[in-house]
Amino acid sequence: MTKIVFVGAGAMAEAIINGLTKGNKIASASIHVMNKSDQNQLNYLKETYNVQIVCEQKKALTEANIIFLAMKPKDANDALSGLAAYINKDATIISVIAGISIQTIINSLSNRPIARVMPNTSAAVGMSASALCWNELISDEAKLLIIDLLESIGSVKVVAEEDLHVVTALSGSGPAYFYYFAEQFESAAVEHGLDPSDARQLFIQTMEGAAQMLKKGDVEPKELRRRVTSPGGTTEAGIEQLVEHKVSEAIFACIHAAQNRSRELGKLFET
Repeated sequence: MTKIVFVGAGAMAEAIINGLTKGNKIASASIHVMNKSDQNQLNYLKETYNVQIVCEQKKALTEANIIFLAMKPKDANDALSGLAAYINKDATIISVIAGISIQTIINSLSNRPIARVMPNTSAAVGMSASALCWNELISDEAKLLIIDLLESIGSVKVVAEEDLHVVTALSGSGPAYFYYFAEQFESAAVEHGLDPSDARQLFIQTMEGAAQMLKKGDVEPKELRRRVTSPGGTTEAGIEQLVEHKVSEAIFACIHAAQNRSRELGKLFET
């Protein structure tokens, strides 16, 4: 039976656990969770998802088939040092720690099967966009298992490890950007007299519809935008303001800053 241990119990660990248990991919009894100090969070996860709290770290890590590294980057150095002596040499390590490379993990845990995945918190509703890479010790069987697990929380793309920095900026952090846009669009609509509840529902439906149009994949975003933008119309007036306020430059700067931070986090850990 597959035994999974999550080292770290924060938002990303919860989102993945939610997706795995909701999709009945893994029995709750097979999922074990440990973290550094927050017993309240562990109790919450146990009560909400019926997962197991790790009481004996050595026993849990020795018996685990799959270990998710889900701690914050700032906690990774100490955490990995403490895990190294206990992890089963045949266990597959799946890291969701932003910025920290496979080689850096190997430096702490020795050379073993290691995968890195950058999911996002939409895993909680089965809609994560996850990017995945692995080292040469991951067997074909393990690759299929990892993809199968991750597909229970959304879509999966296998990428080169170097690309995970920009993936972190694009889809890892992406939900937060979307929520920020939602805040601003809703606020602007309310300022112009729309009911807050109506503003939210209209924005959500608009974005869902636009996403479905993009998902069809037969028309480029630029062409879809052109089809909505009638010369001299309301959409053109709005787009002109986005251009004037240099929104495209802000988006480029956003992605650039986030992927740079991903690289910095990796370097901080290495030093």
